Amino acid sequence: MSDVADRVLARLVPDFEQEADPGRAEGQQAYMRDQFPYLGLTLPQVRKLSKIVMTGLPRPGQDDLRAIVLRCWDLPEREFQYFACEILRGDALDPEFLPTLRTLITTKSWWDTVDPLATRVVGDLVRAHPALATTMDAWSADDNLWLARTAILHQLHWGTATDTRRLFSYCTAQAGHRDFFIRKAIGWALRHYARTDPSTVRAFVDAHRDVLSPLSVREATKHL
Repeated sequence: MSDVADRVLARLVPDFEQEADPGRAEGQQAYMRDQFPYLGLTLPQVRKLSKIVMTGLPRPGQDDLRAIVLRCWDLPEREFQYFACEILRGDALDPEFLPTLRTLITTKSWWDTVDPLATRVVGDLVRAHPALATTMDAWSADDNLWLARTAILHQLHWGTATDTRRLFSYCTAQAGHRDFFIRKAIGWALRHYARTDPSTVRAFVDAHRDVLSPLSVREATKHL
């Protein structure tokens, strides 16, 4: 058990519940296809309350963070998972934290938690520890679509540091995937990298139009 986690959760739950808005929660739940219950907090509220919850507490270590986020994932309302994503952003995680991130990605999975974990947490971790790129190779071919989406998106904010060989190989390997979230991720990743190197993305799309889905092509070329 983590004393820090106990202290965080002792603040987190009542602080979030105090700001609950049942009317907004009903709309949020419907928007997410009734997959998760909500308290009715907006994302700016979650971020503001997250800072308040953590104020005055010792900086969580890796084990504390692991305990906090896993306990947040066990809570029913979705805002507690958003809090977990928030406290992981910008933290210098150890490579040994990646299995915990895998658990978060493959549990209660939907784009609203997977995408921030992929682009702001997993991406930062892999960039700081390049040896983890081989794990991204494995995830990119995983049957779990959320792991594959994470691999495709994890370099989203790398800019000129993007490993284009990996980006393009992941997109090519999953080009025929039937799920919307994979096709969308391919287009999103390519569109974002096009801000850095538009000619290379244009050439890749032109060379692979026969295998990329129309959705992927449309997203990739939106600003070209």
